[in-house]
Amino acid sequence: MNRIINKLSWKIGGEAGDGILNAGLQMFAKTCLRGGLHVFASSEYPSLIRGGHNSLDVSVDARERCSHSKYIDLLVALNKDTIDKHKIWLSSDGGVIYDGDAVKISQTDFEKPTVRLYPLPLLKIANENGGKIMRNTVALGATMALVDFDMDIFNGVVTDNFGTKKGIAIVEANIKAAKAGYDYIKDNFSDDFKFKLEKQERKNTMFLSGNEAITVGAIKAGCKFYSAYPMTPASSILSNMAAQERNFNIVVKHTEDEIAAVNMAIGASYAGVRSATGTSGGGFALMAEGFGLAAQTEVPLVVIEAQRPGPGTGMATHSGQGDLRFMLHASTDEFPRVVIAPGDLDECFYKTIDAFNIAEKYQMPVIILTDKYLGESYATTMEFDTRGVKIDRGLLMSDKEVEQTKDYRRYKVTESGISPRAIPSQKNGMHVASSYEHDEEGYEREEEEIRVMMHNKRFKKFALLEKEVEQPKLFGLDNADVTIISWGSTKGPIKEAIKLLNKDGVTVNFLQVVFMSPFPSAAVADVMNNSNKTILIENNKTAQLGGVIKENTGLDVDHKILKYDGRPFSPEDISVGVKEILSNGELKHLVFSKHGIIEAF
Repeated sequence: MNRIINKLSWKIGGEAGDGILNAGLQMFAKTCLRGGLHVFASSEYPSLIRGGHNSLDVSVDARERCSHSKYIDLLVALNKDTIDKHKIWLSSDGGVIYDGDAVKISQTDFEKPTVRLYPLPLLKIANENGGKIMRNTVALGATMALVDFDMDIFNGVVTDNFGTKKGIAIVEANIKAAKAGYDYIKDNFSDDFKFKLEKQERKNTMFLSGNEAITVGAIKAGCKFYSAYPMTPASSILSNMAAQERNFNIVVKHTEDEIAAVNMAIGASYAGVRSATGTSGGGFALMAEGFGLAAQTEVPLVVIEAQRPGPGTGMATHSGQGDLRFMLHASTDEFPRVVIAPGDLDECFYKTIDAFNIAEKYQMPVIILTDKYLGESYATTMEFDTRGVKIDRGLLMSDKEVEQTKDYRRYKVTESGISPRAIPSQKNGMHVASSYEHDEEGYEREEEEIRVMMHNKRFKKFALLEKEVEQPKLFGLDNADVTIISWGSTKGPIKEAIKLLNKDGVTVNFLQVVFMSPFPSAAVADVMNNSNKTILIENNKTAQLGGVIKENTGLDVDHKILKYDGRPFSPEDISVGVKEILSNGELKHLVFSKHGIIEAF
């Protein structure tokens, strides 16, 4: 048998409370990581405390892995519902680990006759080794046996996970339960599973989520105040920041609502500390008035907006890209704001630092736009290189500078539009900061010439910023068959899809737009004008980035591939969509859902 080495798509499923995340993230994924492999893990769960179907995908590769896979090589089913929901996606050589005492299935229940079944008495073995909660650990031991991976690495992960929290007894119980699952596979099944994992040299890699990378970026940027009301999928940023309060001298406030959160962050920034707040679309709707306050008072503010489907409450624990237009136009009237859409872990870290620098340098609000898929998925990445990281606090004045200033004007009209900034308690820095239109001193004014002067001042800063922001990235060959254009969390699935398309002889490059505002019109137009065929890929119904491109460049993309069912694109879907368009050039619009293309015209 020709083995497939160090390439595996693994899924575990069950009910909330079955320890799905702990088994997948804290044990299986970390074991692969310590074995020098690259890992990408993403979860799907309902908005329930207990019950409902929960699942976690872990894709393992010898090289960088940027997304999950649509297909499953090994399914760990802690109940029959998991088999029923996911059996259609099993690969031809895939396998299923399940409780043979509780679930009665046969080969005829699967479309692919080559799928291998591995029934274990999961509950029986678990009860012999600590109770029902050990079923996932037994299944992990069985996984290690099927893929022939190093149990010493697994045991070390278990020791680190449970040793400091619950003591040696829990560690020993988990190791014993895993060994029982491992031995059962080795004793009762032939060595015919096609997928194998082999240890390789580990480099300076980490395993973390997008929200964790944002947290680390905020701390590295010098954020000293974070306020938020928990709202999925931004909630873990609040808990991550709170966990580091004492380590980095940060004040973290769990506020009563999002209105309080944004106003507290504005107050903290006005007082002179770097501050941020985080939420999802529904929470940002409540923040919109405060967002305008930050713009009018020219107080630096960083807002992390983690998208989920709407409108209203929408789908609280799922993903989408439907808030782009909202972020570009939220609040009354018009004012410059920066919108940054990172696409992977590294960008979550580095662009968060950029966001704080831009907010202070240009004295305006900055949005970091993410989503559930990017924020809550975990992946392997190299350790962040912080040697080039710089903190730019702009025209924040020192005590001595303010004291030596006569006739201080907080909103002084300057050539750049940026005014020297004093903070409370600084001698000679007294000024008014009102939400009303005002003059250079901050006093409320309504005269036409003052309104025009101050409005122009705010936009003048934006003109300067446009010259300095990072240009979009073009990955791949210049003269490719297809140019994919997209943003945010679609980056990972697109990069994996390009690998699939290249194997099929299709050359693809990818234009990733990171800065949505200010929009890099010239660079995007240049790429589009020199492309053979452009395909827009987005997780929303109305192709919002496509509309922004049209608005700023006058150009239309040739084709669109969209998905708005609350789930991210898979690389396989993108590959199928691109090939469908290439085979039928008349198709302009494809819509994907779980089972593939549902609209084509």
